Amino acid sequence: MEATDFIKYTPIDTQNHTALERAVDYRAFIEQRRSLRFFSDKEVSKATIENIIMTASSAPSGAHKQPWTFCAISSAEIKAKIREAAEKEEYISYNGRMSEEWLDDLKKFDTDWNKPFIDIAPWIIVLFKKAYDLDEDGNKMKNYYVNESVGIAAGFFISAVHNSGLVTLTHTPSPMNFLQTLLGRPDNERPFLLLPVGYPADDAVVPVLERKSADDVIVYY
Repeated sequence: MEATDFIKYTPIDTQNHTALERAVDYRAFIEQRRSLRFFSDKEVSKATIENIIMTASSAPSGAHKQPWTFCAISSAEIKAKIREAAEKEEYISYNGRMSEEWLDDLKKFDTDWNKPFIDIAPWIIVLFKKAYDLDEDGNKMKNYYVNESVGIAAGFFISAVHNSGLVTLTHTPSPMNFLQTLLGRPDNERPFLLLPVGYPADDAVVPVLERKSADDVIVYY
């Protein structure tokens, strides 16, 4: 077994705030986050996007394999192609693939197969999961807990977007194979999420929703 180097862990400076105070403050902050479909075309810098992505890439992963690739797209031409392909799949989904129960559950969001935010948002981030890695000779290298790892990274990403004063939306046009082809990604990468990122439109609205209570989501033992 290979020896592993270790360094001493340095906890964050809590600036004399208790763990409870920090937890309460962060909960209040993160509960302001909403998934948004109405974006401004206001510019967001590449440096901002890079820092958000690298925050997401600090997420824990199985055996520290970091089995993800973030494709950051600002090209209007590529965004238009993504929108065209996504709307084609979404139209089929809304007109036959999705069950009546599913469609009924979506009514409160007033959403349909039209996805103008793909064109409007200054950035489209496509998160790919890496089913396996390849070494320099093209040999497959196993990754572990890929879906779990990439899901956690996506959560970090969404939190980092919110922290930056921006908004995003988790979009999953199904099937998403067209993203792999359109972006020329290798066979070991599979599309996981499409996330538009930008500022909210001035007239942006969100549905009135109620989150589950602590009693609904926590079981203490």
